[in-house]
Amino acid sequence: MKQNFTVRQGALDGVEAFLSVAQHRSFRKAAAELGVTPSAMSQAVRSLEARVGATLFIRTTRSVGLTEAGERFLARAKPAFEELVAAGELARELGQRPTGRLRLSVPPAVVPILLQPLIASFCRAYPEVEVEVSAREELVDLATEGFDAGIRLGQFIAADMVTVRLTPPFSLIVVGSPAYLTDRGRPERPDDLRGHACLRLRRSNGALAPWPLSSNGRAVEIAVSGPLIASDFLTVLGAAVDGVGLAQVPEPIAADLLAQGKLERVLEPFAPKVPGVFLYYPDRKQTMPKLRAFIDHVKSERARR
Repeated sequence: MKQNFTVRQGALDGVEAFLSVAQHRSFRKAAAELGVTPSAMSQAVRSLEARVGATLFIRTTRSVGLTEAGERFLARAKPAFEELVAAGELARELGQRPTGRLRLSVPPAVVPILLQPLIASFCRAYPEVEVEVSAREELVDLATEGFDAGIRLGQFIAADMVTVRLTPPFSLIVVGSPAYLTDRGRPERPDDLRGHACLRLRRSNGALAPWPLSSNGRAVEIAVSGPLIASDFLTVLGAAVDGVGLAQVPEPIAADLLAQGKLERVLEPFAPKVPGVFLYYPDRKQTMPKLRAFIDHVKSERARR
């Protein structure tokens, strides 16, 4: 049967006083150490003894000693109290300067082109911060899964998140390899995609993503078909380079391959604009120094470009 364990309110009251008296074997010296009066120290210990239900000290006019109950209480309470003090110091340190582990949830495609340069310069600037990057496509609940921040396309970020822009707006472009386009021809209009092998993405909710396009200034979504379904942009991009089919991807991740001639754009007049990529996190009031340092670093790096 499940049992509920709770710490009573005030259960730790008097423990520090007890430990100080046990160390000095003197109420007067313990009171001086903690900056209280001897009578206050005595009252704190008496209250603790009442809650424990046992006498912890043997008191005489000349000395203070521990009872058997006091010895047993000291053996368990001292290391536990020291652990609480150490935990408080660690939490205080994390709250006062950039240190500890910074956990980021990011899509795989942004790691090589956007995040790696930021991480490298940030780690050099803040060697006491340990950066952990979880690269996956699905959206996560930052608080539930213990992440400090995430990076996503702006249209996928919840309205209650605080955001920091990482890139300007860019286009979602349709690309294919020269070999594929020579063999299958170049689509000229969105309707032409029905005759092409289109590489598709499956969203984290299990649905197949249609291709968003812009037609006469109007946003449209085209249901495409093809030989490959993947969960991330890098996979469909690689398949497009290999000539498997056409892929629709964010322009920045295809820029190098376009410059190298490994891919070519098609349907350029119909490429929709998206808001860009953003760093996002829950609440300004809850921002720890490690995350604040990363945010400031991101802003500084953007200003230098």
